[in-house]
Amino acid sequence: REYTSRVCRDMSHALTSARPVPLRACPVVPKRASTHRFAVRAATSGSDKAEMGVVINAGRLDFDAKLDFTKLKDACGGTLTMHNDSTPTPAQIAERAKGHAVVISKEVPVDVNLLPDTVKLICEAGTGYNNIDLAAAKARGITVCNVAGYSSDAVAHLVLTFVLNFSASIVPQHVALAKGDRSLFTESLGKTPHFELTGKTIGLVGGTGGIGSKVATIAKVLGMNVLVWSRSAKTEPGKWEARAELKDLLKESDFVSIHCPLSDSTKGIIDADAIRCMKPTAYVINTARGAVINEADLIAELKKGTIAGAGLDVQEVEPPVEGSELYTLPNVMLTPHVGWKRLETRQRLMDMVADNVDAYNAGAPINVVSD
Repeated sequence: REYTSRVCRDMSHALTSARPVPLRACPVVPKRASTHRFAVRAATSGSDKAEMGVVINAGRLDFDAKLDFTKLKDACGGTLTMHNDSTPTPAQIAERAKGHAVVISKEVPVDVNLLPDTVKLICEAGTGYNNIDLAAAKARGITVCNVAGYSSDAVAHLVLTFVLNFSASIVPQHVALAKGDRSLFTESLGKTPHFELTGKTIGLVGGTGGIGSKVATIAKVLGMNVLVWSRSAKTEPGKWEARAELKDLLKESDFVSIHCPLSDSTKGIIDADAIRCMKPTAYVINTARGAVINEADLIAELKKGTIAGAGLDVQEVEPPVEGSELYTLPNVMLTPHVGWKRLETRQRLMDMVADNVDAYNAGAPINVVSD
């Protein structure tokens, strides 16, 4: 009895004094995917629960090792496999998916027909899902979900960061200093564009969604006028004025910001003809999808000086091919698709992916794009 009492006291002390285990202590498996199978338990709705998850390219999401995957791990029944590279091939993805019911991907092509039969749910960790064949997924009975709205604040802030930088000539000044040129300090700004935003006009192409709405709100605070064009856009007093024709928005805007998704109807919609509708002092900003702008046309018109410049967080090919003139044109601000990459944004994204898994397991899937 005395021995039993002592053991109980020791166990109690161990439990109460134990420190919480940080997420990173959760097992991160080697590059080789798990190959063991598992029993799928019936959900209360009568459908199979999606347990045992795999993040097939975690390196693209957790590149700084600061994300907390606890919520996602719990949603996947306590087992989450991580592969810490960024761009696996479709064959590697299929291999990594073996033995898993949930596949989490981020902007990497997924060949649904190669996936093992264990896969019940694909969660694209982002808004766009043109990397997944939805018809093939539906044919195989695989549910596909996306995550919308997780990056609205961050992307809207990036749009206005481009706007503010262009108006205050921050990049030309910095580039001159980096080259050892201090003439902007000792002489004058010369012909470097430098102007106030009050009274200027920003035109939102397809900008009636969450990101465009936030851009409009911030732009209004800065004293800007806001125009919007889309097939369903309507004027909302105090928020924006709608334009029935894209060319009219382009003609009137000092900044044109792209917010439409990539589709057959929007691919290359900003081409040479569209760019020539813009003011020679205007700038185009793209934080949506690179192929909405015809990149070859944009480069040609920028070199001619048809417009003042471009701020591009997305490109037709990411990263741009070696030798692309986008890297060197002096009137281009180029960023490596950073709109969604702020820490808080990525954490929100992973927690919302977990919500998708939880909803699927509860028999009421949300954010389904494969129906």
